[in-house]
Amino acid sequence: MPTIGNTSAQFAIRDPDVRLMLRVRSDEHGAFQELVERFQHRLINVLSHLCGRADEAEDLAQEVFLRVYRAREDYHPQAKFSTWLFTIANNVALNALRRKQRKPTVQLLATDSGPLGQRPVEALAAARTAPPDHQLHQEELVKVIRSALDQLNDRQRLAVVLNKFEELSYEEIAQIMGITTKAVKSLLSRARCQLRDLLRDYVKMDALSESSTALSESGANDGK
Repeated sequence: MPTIGNTSAQFAIRDPDVRLMLRVRSDEHGAFQELVERFQHRLINVLSHLCGRADEAEDLAQEVFLRVYRAREDYHPQAKFSTWLFTIANNVALNALRRKQRKPTVQLLATDSGPLGQRPVEALAAARTAPPDHQLHQEELVKVIRSALDQLNDRQRLAVVLNKFEELSYEEIAQIMGITTKAVKSLLSRARCQLRDLLRDYVKMDALSESSTALSESGANDGK
């Protein structure tokens, strides 16, 4: 393995994903495949929320991994690996959105999980196991939450997905999005208010309580 500096060594000690990427940098057999298997599900989940289509998200994820592989020789960790990876993913997604140039897209059905399992929005709606007779209600809740997320602007949606579903800190999200932590807090605050407004007329009784709690929890850990 190539010699790494003190900063890189510190990140390698703290972050097993950095250590894995350093193995990729050294062209260790099987390391890159291990990296793909470790992150592909999470990456597709994030990209599906940003671009709105599971098939497109899978294509974009392949592009992200290709960029990671091409950049391996120049990789010198300055942050958690996931922060570096999602920064690349954000850039890839933004480029894809620009290419669309406001062309209409077909929205996914909220119950479409794809080959890699539940998307985060489905996990949010199913945060508590519901009895069988509540299945239809849960499916409707998934659709409502998905629709609400889709109505956020791109920056708000990315901030919510990274904070709520990927459990990244404000500082990590700020690095990924190239903004300040104060701006991240502002984005999340406005997004939560908008989501509460969008969900108010649809989610009732215990479902309303569960959803409101889930959506507000992302703001309960300021500076985590």
